[in-house]
Amino acid sequence: MTAIVRFERVGKRFPGVVALEGVSFDVAAGSCHALCGENGAGKSTLGKILAGVQKPDEGHVLLDGRPVRFDHPGDALAAGIGMVHQELAFCENLTVAENLCLGSLPARAGFVSFAETKHRARAMLADIAPEIDVKALVGELTVSQQQMVQIAAAVGQGARVIVFDEPTSSLTRHETTRLYELIRRLQARGVTAIYVSHRMEEIFDLCDTITVLRDGRHVETRPAKEMTEASLVASMIGRPLDEYFPAHLESPVGDERLRVESLSSPGRFKDVSLTLGAGEVVGLAGLVGSGRSELAQALFGLDARATGKVTLGGSPLPLGDPRLALARGLGYVPEDRKKQGLVLGLSVVENTTLPILKRLARLTFVDRKAERALAREHGEKLRIKAPSLDAVVAGLSGGNQQKVVLAKWLAARCRVLILDEPTRGVDVGAKAEIHALVDKLATEGNAILLISSELPEIIRLSTRVLVLREGRLVGELQRAEVTQDALLRLMAGLPGAGTGPARTAEA
Repeated sequence: MTAIVRFERVGKRFPGVVALEGVSFDVAAGSCHALCGENGAGKSTLGKILAGVQKPDEGHVLLDGRPVRFDHPGDALAAGIGMVHQELAFCENLTVAENLCLGSLPARAGFVSFAETKHRARAMLADIAPEIDVKALVGELTVSQQQMVQIAAAVGQGARVIVFDEPTSSLTRHETTRLYELIRRLQARGVTAIYVSHRMEEIFDLCDTITVLRDGRHVETRPAKEMTEASLVASMIGRPLDEYFPAHLESPVGDERLRVESLSSPGRFKDVSLTLGAGEVVGLAGLVGSGRSELAQALFGLDARATGKVTLGGSPLPLGDPRLALARGLGYVPEDRKKQGLVLGLSVVENTTLPILKRLARLTFVDRKAERALAREHGEKLRIKAPSLDAVVAGLSGGNQQKVVLAKWLAARCRVLILDEPTRGVDVGAKAEIHALVDKLATEGNAILLISSELPEIIRLSTRVLVLREGRLVGELQRAEVTQDALLRLMAGLPGAGTGPARTAEA
């Protein structure tokens, strides 16, 4: 097939980091071309160079056989190249319609035509998410709805080549299926998709060609049918990924660390009761909107309306006070690391030690030597890739940002951890490392509540799994009973529960 895009010896450097070096490969017209690699391999950087967000330091990009160099994304879009970014970027105080038409607001007699703006926006959303109200403020939408709006913006502007950078990281299962169908329709119309994802099933379901980058260099480009999941992972990380059986499952559950009784929050969840024991990983499954994240926030004291009883380490924990929850040894890795997990303008060191500055203080001054030693210890333990400990977190890849969030709670020595989507947006290598870390924490006697949309992750790590549906706890499955079919049936409210009957969860 004819190459619509060709990368020739493309290189890009940032202070202290070689993001890309000598990258060369072709993308065939009308294909869905996967771009794979670990976090920091250079995938997003390459996509941004193609979309005009960044400029290469070396090499060339050819479009339809002709060299192109874009000064900004508008130039790339004019040439027919769009991008769906991994990190959402909207004017949250503007409506969906205004955001979708922001680059070319329709005007009449010198004034913006809001009627035409809404008409255009509805047309752009028609094939993707027609249920989204174009008059709603973007800041009021869920993360998954915002992602669908971003996809609509890229597709609706008529691009011939679209870079999808982790487009499903925030989408529901239904929205993901809808995106698959959209990409296939776009291919049928001759549109080329460059697809960046860490999810193996997506790559092999959608893509016909796979390019692997490692440490900023091109490793190989091959037809997807010639690769297996194991060979792709080995190509990405440079070694086979060893399977392991979680060690914490071989030890008995210890003393009760957390007890929740009749926890409720108006419009979010109701009468939730559960327990967590030392050395136990309890999975919490449910569809998007079931109340999983809201429950986690309430447990950590972030919901002023929550009522009920929470006991931590045998003593009552008052609701609505996150500082007290932290002081008592409860840690929380939130679903949205950028809004709730990190201070993006601070460094790796500063983010890692943020919750424990009092512990590091001497006569009201922070012991900087001890602070750096602690950040270095946990950075090495989690293999955080950053130019230095003083690197601003906003400049790190998504996976390394997630590791910094985890490092923060490791440094705080929390004995009970709530992990909400701990591996969202991280590569297979980093995911395996985080799984091993969760297992190690449980083996050391910590109690963990694991919330994840990825059922294989829940199944692999959990001692038992609780299922939340429409804000209520509807079942509990022991490890021997847990299958994807059983979980999906409970999550969706379908009759039957796979390998075993689901029991109503009891405190």
